[in-house]
Amino acid sequence: MAARASWKGHLKVGDLACAVGLYTAISSSDRVSFNIINRKTGHRVERQFVDSETGKPVERDDQVKGYQMENGDYIVIEGDEIAGIMPESDKVLDVKAFIAHDDIDKLYFDRPYYLAPVDEHDEEALSLIIRGMRDAKVAALAEAVLFRRNRTLLIRPHDTHIIATMLNFDYEVRSADTVFKDIPDIKFDKEMLELAGHIIETKHGSFDPSEYEDRYEAAVVELVKAKIEGRAPPKKKPAPERKVVDLMEALRQSAKLSGKSAAKKRPATKKAPARSDSQKKKAG
Repeated sequence: MAARASWKGHLKVGDLACAVGLYTAISSSDRVSFNIINRKTGHRVERQFVDSETGKPVERDDQVKGYQMENGDYIVIEGDEIAGIMPESDKVLDVKAFIAHDDIDKLYFDRPYYLAPVDEHDEEALSLIIRGMRDAKVAALAEAVLFRRNRTLLIRPHDTHIIATMLNFDYEVRSADTVFKDIPDIKFDKEMLELAGHIIETKHGSFDPSEYEDRYEAAVVELVKAKIEGRAPPKKKPAPERKVVDLMEALRQSAKLSGKSAAKKRPATKKAPARSDSQKKKAG
């Protein structure tokens, strides 16, 4: 079954344009999902909005958005008022600038999409744009109205595909200063730095997504299968005990042991044997 585009429009670079579609690159549809049911009847439970003071159900037509002020009161925002400020969509993904691949901090990355031509006759124009980007080693910053909001996207070639990543706005990315201070520039002994490098080297590898399993999802699937087949749910394996080690203390102790072993390996200088009185006289 062919994937459905989340959005269709035109990618525009200056006077060059081609019809494209955005296809979500991340999906949760393959995860196990649950419904809330009534234990007594087995029927599905429906969600209902109730008044927080009276406890009575609120009909859909009486549900409106409200903004809470400092005094606790609410001002009502009507649906047509929100609709009136939504940006108009012209279905154009307008490239504003080309930048280096690494110019954007990955903290601003939000949701990735695959960008593909809608029809075969659009492939040539899109291929020309992407080929030029590959040769220049740049990515494109584009703006569009997507899902009723103005959005900024980073478009870049990726292997044989094109990725359009929706970017977070500046106000959405928290400053690191609110969480921790800068890492201090501490002076370390050469031995400790070498040992830290050795630890990193022993764990050196590469990222292969297939090697990382969602153990929780796998356990949920196994639990559902067991319930369907009338088997007892699988028992959770006890977590292996792990000894908590003070890393810095371990490095210090290792540095000391390394220094001692180096001292033992170093050959001792032999003292010349003491000369007898007769030898001294001969030498004189």
